[in-house]
Amino acid sequence: MAREQLKDRSQELSLFRTRAWLAFAVSLVLSGVLLARYFELQIVEHETYRTRSEDNRIQIQALPPTRGLIFDRRGVPLAENRAIYELSLVPEHIDDLDALLTELSLLVELDADIVDDYERNKKNRRRPFDGVTLKSMLSEREVALLAVNRHRLPGVAVNSTMVRRYPFGELFAHALGSVRRINEQDEKRLDRTLYAGTRFVGKRGAEKFYESSLLGEPGYQQVEIDAHGRIRKVLDVEPARVGQNITLQLDSRLQIAASAALGDRRGAVVAIDPNSGGILALVSQPGYDPNLFVTGISQDRYRGLADSRDTPLFNRAVNGQYAPGSTFKPVVGLAGVSQGAITWDEIVEDNGFFQLPGQERVYRDWSWTRNNAGGQGKVDLTRAIYRSSNIYFYDLATRMDPFSIASFARQFGLGSRTAIDVADASAGLVPDPTWKRGAKGEIWYPGDSVNYGIGQGDLLVTPLQLATMTAIIARRGQPVQPRLLLASDEPLEEFRPAPSPAPILGPSADDWERMVDAMEAVVHRNVRGYRQNGTAWAYIGRDISYRMAGKSGTAQVVEIRQGEEYNEEELDEYRRKHAWFVAFAPADKPLLALAVLVENGGGGSSVAAPVAREIMDAYLLPQLASLGRAP
Repeated sequence: MAREQLKDRSQELSLFRTRAWLAFAVSLVLSGVLLARYFELQIVEHETYRTRSEDNRIQIQALPPTRGLIFDRRGVPLAENRAIYELSLVPEHIDDLDALLTELSLLVELDADIVDDYERNKKNRRRPFDGVTLKSMLSEREVALLAVNRHRLPGVAVNSTMVRRYPFGELFAHALGSVRRINEQDEKRLDRTLYAGTRFVGKRGAEKFYESSLLGEPGYQQVEIDAHGRIRKVLDVEPARVGQNITLQLDSRLQIAASAALGDRRGAVVAIDPNSGGILALVSQPGYDPNLFVTGISQDRYRGLADSRDTPLFNRAVNGQYAPGSTFKPVVGLAGVSQGAITWDEIVEDNGFFQLPGQERVYRDWSWTRNNAGGQGKVDLTRAIYRSSNIYFYDLATRMDPFSIASFARQFGLGSRTAIDVADASAGLVPDPTWKRGAKGEIWYPGDSVNYGIGQGDLLVTPLQLATMTAIIARRGQPVQPRLLLASDEPLEEFRPAPSPAPILGPSADDWERMVDAMEAVVHRNVRGYRQNGTAWAYIGRDISYRMAGKSGTAQVVEIRQGEEYNEEELDEYRRKHAWFVAFAPADKPLLALAVLVENGGGGSSVAAPVAREIMDAYLLPQLASLGRAP
């Protein structure tokens, strides 16, 4: 009886029909939804998805501009462009990076840190589907192998691109700077529109200062691509605007001569045309090869440069700040006579040491020794310059108000940036009592004035500033504004000379001529009747064929305690004195003014003066011959 109730066919049929109608209703609703969605996609949003489809097939790509070239004053290329091949990857088209790198390693040579470099470049990528550089400077053989195997390397592209090349290598590294890859910090400050398609930006030197003019403006092209991101067709092109070419005042021959004269010693040379302010040579040694930074330098190699005790990445010529030593004495002397603190003929007794009234401390002359106090005897200002009497300038500086020395020195551009277009030049320091109270919380002591007189203490200058000071003396007090730019295709917005500074106030025309004579006597004998040898005569003056005015300087690095002596040769090399020499020539109508620094070199006359003489000879002898001014 129970089994018959379970097999009630009418009830089963009714249940089946209910379920069938329910399934049909659900199917009908789903079909309606599908049809509605189809209608929305094909009719209502047709244009939207058509545009998206076109965007996937057609892309707008930026065309990087060709960077402007840099030449020296003779038309010699200092920075040029060359075409290279680069291997790049498009991450969106790569499923297995490790497997792809394994394949690539069979075709091209890959560095051990290639993955780290790739990830870093990928992080700095501008937008999706941009290629990420994996390796630059592909050889022709590598390009050919990649082309043959292209079908099995999805996401791999080989592109031809223009990159910077510096034909002189490290010789102009600090003057020109270099272009380097744009990093995260650069991304935050650069205009994305101007740098669309560009992966490099000027860093340091002329490349940095004239970046906007050298860069040019990007162009654009509309291209059709395939599913792998490869270009199939170029639909439209708006060409990029080439960057401006610029010509610098730098003279490659003089730069070579200056570098050769320094040799393998650490130091700097800045040479200026005193008539125009043009920087003819700007050398900092040791240097580095800027070409290493263009396509990417390995971390190990960079660490080797950055950690070197010789600091090759540091620009000594414009950023090195040193005590000027005795090269500062002409400024103190001119300040003294123009302010009435002393006269040219007043005699100071130089016994080899100096003491302030009421103090026991002894300040010594460079000629002083424990067994022979030495001394220069009776010294006037001219003799104090060419014999570099410390005692004279100790005495003179303590007669003067330190504010007056500071204000006079600042007229020469010391303590400020006076160069028109030298990127990131340091300002140095011209101290005075107000500065000392603010910086150190101390008063100005008489001993500070003693050190001031011989260019020591807190006074700091750069080689560029000393060269500028020397050029102003060569021009008998007329101002000089150092500059790198000589000419350009069009006026450059970066080149904005400040109003010409006023002539140096204070010294008379006779004061200037007498100071030039005193500096000439540093190198030559029998100037104004003074027959004693100047400090540099024995080293460079015996056979010189033109008239040079100069001043030596030896800047102390290690403080000497009262009554103490030390053997310079026993000191660590990096704690020895700096050697300076500043000069201009010909003395009557100067064509060149320069400052030479040999870092930790020792004596200014014995070490730096011969460097200056060699540079002067290389530049002046041909010049004088061409001008008919035979030496």
